[in-house]
Amino acid sequence: MLSRTSILVPADDLLPGIRVFLADETHYPSGSHKEPAAHAIVARAIAEGHDRVVVGSCGSYGRAMATACATAGLRCTVVLPADWGDGGAFAAATGADVHFVPGGYEDAVDESHHLARAKGAMDGNVDGPYKDVILEGHGHVVDALHRELGPTPVSLWIPVGNGTTLVAAYRRLRALRWPVALHGVGSPGNNPIVTSWPGPYRVLARDAVVTTEHNEPLVNWHALHGPDALAAIDGSGGAAHAVDDDELLAAQALLARYGVRPTAAGSAAVAGLMAQARRGSVRGNQIVLLSGR
Repeated sequence: MLSRTSILVPADDLLPGIRVFLADETHYPSGSHKEPAAHAIVARAIAEGHDRVVVGSCGSYGRAMATACATAGLRCTVVLPADWGDGGAFAAATGADVHFVPGGYEDAVDESHHLARAKGAMDGNVDGPYKDVILEGHGHVVDALHRELGPTPVSLWIPVGNGTTLVAAYRRLRALRWPVALHGVGSPGNNPIVTSWPGPYRVLARDAVVTTEHNEPLVNWHALHGPDALAAIDGSGGAAHAVDDDELLAAQALLARYGVRPTAAGSAAVAGLMAQARRGSVRGNQIVLLSGR
């Protein structure tokens, strides 16, 4: 069972003359907006008779999957890059087996594919055989927003890592015939969706990205849903944007005024919206997606 409060927090005074809604996705037990996708994977795992789910993560998806598996009584293996995030403390405390690999997020995902095959477990990765289940789970947020706002034209700002949430949102928006422009916000020079915009998609050199304690979930040299994310942004009439660590921290501090406490990276959507508002290029209703992890 997912635990959360109402998804929308009005923040009409955040930016003068612009109606802003905070889509607060920080209230799941794992602190991650990826938890609905994790629960969708777990439900499929149970239906197919799997007793273990294996995923690679830089932190947030691993937390979400460990939580979902523990709730359902399944075993979970989370593969993490060495020296990233909380060192796997949350996932381990939730009951998951935690493995570490040298390198970055992409290396953790590669190793998790191997482990899933070796263990005969379910591969719950975003680029694995159940990616459509994951995308359906991520689409939960769009359905929740549509229930609260109806057909009102809006722009939706989303932090960018792999681009999974962007792709899932676009699928649901098209199904609902809801005219929403999608804006992806990532770390400058550290995510190929941002650096490739408006296309074509090009991966970055492995040694070109720089990870900090604040931008970590936004950093990829290869975004696993990158090409589809670029297509989603373009098809919706949105854009990709970059914000640096100082902008992330400023947005995080500002959000505390509204009783919302995402991480710095989880504040990326607000940072991106504020940067564009300063340039005078923002009009109409704006939704910003916030994540705790």
